[in-house]
Amino acid sequence: MSSNIEVLVTGVGGITPLGADITQSWKGMVAGESGVTRLGEEWAAADLPVRVAGALPVDPLSLLERVEARKWDRCEQLAMIGSREAWRDAGRPQVEPERLAVVIGTGTGGILTTLGQDDVYERSGPRRLSPYAVPMLMPNGPAAWVSMELGARGGARTPVSACASGAEAIAMGLDLIRAGRADVVVAGGAEASLHPFCVAAFAQMKALSTDDGDPRAVSRPFDAARSGFVMAEGAGVVVLERAEFARARSARTYGKLAGAAVSSSAHHITASDAEGQVHAIRTALRDAGLGPQDVDNVHAHATSTESGDLAEARAIASALGGHVAVTATKSMTGHMLGASGAVAAVAALLTLRDGVLPATRNFEEPGPGIGLDVVHGESRAGAWSAGLVNSFGFGGHNVSLVVTREG
Repeated sequence: MSSNIEVLVTGVGGITPLGADITQSWKGMVAGESGVTRLGEEWAAADLPVRVAGALPVDPLSLLERVEARKWDRCEQLAMIGSREAWRDAGRPQVEPERLAVVIGTGTGGILTTLGQDDVYERSGPRRLSPYAVPMLMPNGPAAWVSMELGARGGARTPVSACASGAEAIAMGLDLIRAGRADVVVAGGAEASLHPFCVAAFAQMKALSTDDGDPRAVSRPFDAARSGFVMAEGAGVVVLERAEFARARSARTYGKLAGAAVSSSAHHITASDAEGQVHAIRTALRDAGLGPQDVDNVHAHATSTESGDLAEARAIASALGGHVAVTATKSMTGHMLGASGAVAAVAALLTLRDGVLPATRNFEEPGPGIGLDVVHGESRAGAWSAGLVNSFGFGGHNVSLVVTREG
């Protein structure tokens, strides 16, 4: 494997609580809008302590052909929507099928199908189950369907590393190209797990905010009043290309995926660990050939939990110092779990393109120990040149990505 091989990003796509595509989602981030809303009346009977979520603003079925979409779990639908947008955005590269790979990560895969089909089984018996149940519930379904859509024969892979899954998928795409196994990789993450069971399970861990006030003010990364994260759904996808391949076809680029690192904290199944995060950040910087002083902005994992935000703040300060500007877009979207790291990577690339770092919504007073330059109030303009993306998951999964301007 050679880190001398440059990897460029030529396409981005996705769907988030802020918009049905990346253009709408990015516009919402820059404007400081919120996609967090109150749970609907259909949730009332679930007797949940949580009242808000980052649900999508559109029905995914309105963006797909119903004949095809009925074979897909909602997670697969979101992955397909994001991948199609990214592929179009990249100009639909003409690449040999064996040189095209797909890597789509997810934390829970087809959990909605699993729970829904179990209800059917309990209520009506085995003969009423959908013949599509297995391909709908399997976590590799999103990657498999996207590979078939694009005719990708260079591999269809699925990292499942909780909330770090989407970022790890992008790191894996970088490795595939550097190893000479692909010229183009479609990589990202998708998650659709807004279900009373999943919300209740996270609530039992005391991970979710039970704030019953204005939904738009509940997600508060790094803020002194943060009280837990807001569950959300969505997808983020990028198209990665070997630089020589992209330049040969005169592709438009967003920037370079300069480095990546994956570490495991081996510390606790759910608790954050600053030491493991520092290791991931420093390793990603070495991989990119950069020093701490070269990074000027961070798209933080920052879910809005008390201990998680504090651990990451310490990790950023230890690995980079105090000069970097930090944003936390989960303040606007909520936490899209396995999709969150991929969406953050897209946002980091758009920061480079547009010269604007979105402000962290609801950040009013830094929590104790949060000694960071957290961008708040208004988005910050600048000639941003190198961004770090952090993504961490239960199980001690730590992923850091480094994106830079091309050249």
